[in-house]
Amino acid sequence: MAGRLSQSDVDAEMRKMVSFIKQEALEKAREIKVKADEEFNIEKGKLVRQETLAIEAFHQKKQKQAETKRKIAQSNDINKARLRVLQARHQVMEDVFAESRKRLARMSADPTSYTQILRNLIMQGAFQIADEKLVVVTRKADAQMAQSVLSSVSSEFQKALERPLHITVSTREHLPDDCAGGVLVQTEDNKIRVNQTFETRLDIAAEMMLPELRIVLFGKSAQRKFYN
Repeated sequence: MAGRLSQSDVDAEMRKMVSFIKQEALEKAREIKVKADEEFNIEKGKLVRQETLAIEAFHQKKQKQAETKRKIAQSNDINKARLRVLQARHQVMEDVFAESRKRLARMSADPTSYTQILRNLIMQGAFQIADEKLVVVTRKADAQMAQSVLSSVSSEFQKALERPLHITVSTREHLPDDCAGGVLVQTEDNKIRVNQTFETRLDIAAEMMLPELRIVLFGKSAQRKFYN
């Protein structure tokens, strides 16, 4: 009977066992809590990083949008400014050519010099066409002056090309009265025509002189490397 545990011994053993189980449970609970806290902190860190990245991405997107809008607005302003400059330059060129047209119109006021101009224009037209029968179209007011130089033109034509030239001033067709001056030189069948009016000659000269005139009026462009 000496090996038999008493009730008090049993109770003591039970208390030890309960205490052990309780201690194990507490330690397990602490481990679970620590692990849970770690996982929570990890997840919280992930969420914080994700939210931070999302916020940064949002702000970067907004900044890019704002920068894009700024660049577009700046580009529009630059284009508008360039357009205004081009329009102003175009107006200056128009004014220059308008003044040139007025001066051309005044050239016909001097009969002596204008008669010589008509002769040269008719001569140039005749050599360009190089036909033996030509018609000259003038303003009504210029018909007599043009007629007075035809003999000289025919003589020089024949001397240069070694063939005769029959050239007349048209009595059926005339240039408009508001034409600045000059002539049309054409074949009798009107299939070939050389426009030697002041307006056309000015347009041709303006086209040829335009690049140089731009430089004279506005200076060289930094963007252009070559000039016609």
